[in-house]
Amino acid sequence: MLALLGLATIVVLLAAIMTNRMSPLVALIAVPIIAALAGGFGLETSKFIIAGIRSIAPTAGMFVFAIIFFGVVTDAGMMDPIIDRILRVVGTKPARITMGTTLLALLIHLDGSGAVCFLITIPAMLPLYDRLGMDKRILALCVSMAAGVNFLPWTGPMIRSAAALKVPVTDIFNPLIAVQGIGLLFIFTVAFLLGKREERRLGLSSRPLAAGQARSVGAMGAPEDAMPVGPAPRVLTPEQIRIRRPKLFWVNLILTAVIMAVMIEGAVDPVVMFMVGTVLALMINYPDVKMQKERVDAHAKAALMMASILLAAGVFTGIMTGTKMLTAMAQSAVAFVPPDMAQHVPFALGILSMPLSLLFDPDSYYFGMMPVIAEVYKTLGGDPIQIAQASVLGQMTVGFPVSPLTPATFLVVGLCGIGLGEHQKFSIPYLFAASVVMTVAAAILGVIPF
Repeated sequence: MLALLGLATIVVLLAAIMTNRMSPLVALIAVPIIAALAGGFGLETSKFIIAGIRSIAPTAGMFVFAIIFFGVVTDAGMMDPIIDRILRVVGTKPARITMGTTLLALLIHLDGSGAVCFLITIPAMLPLYDRLGMDKRILALCVSMAAGVNFLPWTGPMIRSAAALKVPVTDIFNPLIAVQGIGLLFIFTVAFLLGKREERRLGLSSRPLAAGQARSVGAMGAPEDAMPVGPAPRVLTPEQIRIRRPKLFWVNLILTAVIMAVMIEGAVDPVVMFMVGTVLALMINYPDVKMQKERVDAHAKAALMMASILLAAGVFTGIMTGTKMLTAMAQSAVAFVPPDMAQHVPFALGILSMPLSLLFDPDSYYFGMMPVIAEVYKTLGGDPIQIAQASVLGQMTVGFPVSPLTPATFLVVGLCGIGLGEHQKFSIPYLFAASVVMTVAAAILGVIPF
């Protein structure tokens, strides 16, 4: 009975979210409460909800303060010199431009927001691609790969997986650091090779010219060495200039490095580090109380949206766990999984994780599907954390910039001026390859079993 009720709850939740009948916030709260009441748990449902919210609180707190912290140091201009330096270095060599695009997107995505990454990186690099006649699908791919592989403890999939399993986010992330490094090596290799391919296609030489040798000609018909070294300098709005603190660049950079190092090392809980970091960033950059309030207000909407989803997820996981529906579903599912195949579940999930981004949005997967898979795997003797690790190697990480279920996908194609179909056709093979490479690396390194 409990297994059927749990299955019905999951199906209704997925259907409600994926058909836009309910927002994720409403579905994650309303559906499990109705299921618990229908199952006869009555007022005990309240206890399950409180237990679920209590387990989610540190994760929600970390995400809120991570958004505010990175927002404040970005407002203060910490990324400006880095962006400007990259734009100067790439020049007019396609291989440099593609690698510079990937690096810039990687750095901008440190705040965990794919939308912000695309909104800053694409307009900054697009003039170079247009000037040289480079394929803008490559620009879309480079920013997508960088944002996708750059899954961090405060990014959405990592936060959701930790919340769903009620484990510290560092337990999932830290074993994947080396795997992520291999993924980054892969995407920079792809970016370099695509840049070289563009050099050949455009007839742009990458070698110094010998005496008397003809100059290579750019896409606009001008000699390459006569073309501008980079795009036009970025122009800040008066409001951005007002809140910039260029003299504090090194202070903010060191503060950010310390926060991330201590958090990843695990010496202090992430929520505490981001709380302390937010306080220091506000006091250092904006000692005036009015400006501190302005900066918090500027990033409050993004923080509140995700925090509310996480707390709603606490309601869902609390009820599914407290009523034992999750356990009953797992016990029923175990009968259909051959024992000798159990150890292969994480590896198979890792291979499928990127394509699953085209079928499930992050909330329905991480709060609906993944807990069931993790519970089944646990019942078969596996570690549920390995299910989360396999999931984040593709599901709404490298998969989100091509999924029609995420607004960021349409932001990429809109900013690049390309069609959704051509973006997906060009990018999906590379993004899927990145996911497979990381999954194989995770198995070789012993993070997940083969």
